[in-house]
Amino acid sequence: MHLHGLGYSADGKRLFIPVHNGLQIYTDGSWNEGSGEKHDYMGFTTVDDGFYSSGHPAPGSKFKNPLGLVKSTNDGKTISVLALEGEVDLHGMTAGYRSHSLYVVNPEPNSKMKQSGLFYSKDEGKTWTNSPATGLQGQMTVIAAHPSDASIVAVGTTTGAYLSRDYGQRFTPMVPKKPVSALTFTDSGNVMIATSGPNASLLDINIESKQSLAIQTPSKDAIAYVVQNPANPKELAIATEPKDIYLSTDRGATWIQIADKGKTINRK
Repeated sequence: MHLHGLGYSADGKRLFIPVHNGLQIYTDGSWNEGSGEKHDYMGFTTVDDGFYSSGHPAPGSKFKNPLGLVKSTNDGKTISVLALEGEVDLHGMTAGYRSHSLYVVNPEPNSKMKQSGLFYSKDEGKTWTNSPATGLQGQMTVIAAHPSDASIVAVGTTTGAYLSRDYGQRFTPMVPKKPVSALTFTDSGNVMIATSGPNASLLDINIESKQSLAIQTPSKDAIAYVVQNPANPKELAIATEPKDIYLSTDRGATWIQIADKGKTINRK
């Protein structure tokens, strides 16, 4: 029904797709349902020891609705509430893969964030700092944190892709005047950016040199999520707006399809 993210396990062997009722996991050519309660995960982000998420609890769960900020270190078998349970659903959320710095687009005031807007936390949600996000233009569509440098965050909007090196205080454009549908940091610290609309493209941008490399994609549809396998930098996964999912093991030279309009395709 819905795709709410995309992310690999730290060993690179499992691809997680949070859907309306729990996790779908693709591993070694086959799809399986994740164990644990079937929570409606939002703001799903994998890190080197598990994943962070928000969203809504499964029917009959002991957790309050909304979940607030939660974390799992066992592929979703269990989750731990870190903050804001029963207060907020954080659709716009990201975490640094190794730094575990959290960035959220807070939708409304709550007990830890007294206003809406961009906030970051360096202590797993115990305390939050507001970022003025000077220089951002358009409506935010996606957010991604640098894997190891907690101060670097990228944001996609309806008007382009923007980079901040000071915890979201100020942003400068990376890809101007194009709507951005997805972005992610690679393990090397580059930003992979999917633009939508006419002349849509998937770009790999070096944030130091500003050099940009176009990556071939298997579909003309807008990309909703893009991720790199942390154990194999040449392996990429994308999910499109129509809920098609593709994998490439050669950095986009060739792709295989593993889901078609939300229907899983087993490759074994």
